[in-house]
Amino acid sequence: MGRLVHFEIHVQDMERAKKFYGEVFGWTYEDYSEYTGMPYFGAVTGDDSEMGVNGALMQRQGPPPEGNQAVNGYACTMMVDDFDQTEEVILANGGIVAIAKHALPGMAWQGYFKDTEGNIFGIHQPDEQAK
Repeated sequence: MGRLVHFEIHVQDMERAKKFYGEVFGWTYEDYSEYTGMPYFGAVTGDDSEMGVNGALMQRQGPPPEGNQAVNGYACTMMVDDFDQTEEVILANGGIVAIAKHALPGMAWQGYFKDTEGNIFGIHQPDEQAK
C-alpha cells in the first residue's frame, strides 16, 4: 500500500517558516534536529483523532525555487473551514497568491499560495454549492 504517512517542507529560514505555518494553520513543532544533524522540526498538523498526516519542516539543502517556475515536487493541500478567512491569514503572514480561489464545481473552493520560503501549497474548502 502506498499511503502517504509523512511530508517534508524544505525551508530557507526555519523560524520564519515555523511562524508562518503556525500562524496560518495552527501547527506545532517537535525539534528532531539532534537526530537528523540539521534543523528539522516535526510538524504536528492536528489531533491524532482527526484524519490527516503530520510532517516536518527541514532545512533546505539547495537554492530556493525561482519565481514563475513550475512546481518541482509535491504540492500539499490543507483542508480549511473558511477559504476567505484562511487566505487573509496567509497574506497577513507573508504568503502570496499563486493561483486564485476557484470552484471545483459541486465539490469545493480551491486555491494555491506561495509560503514565505517560495514553496507552493493549496487550501481546500469543501462546498457542494461551489460553481
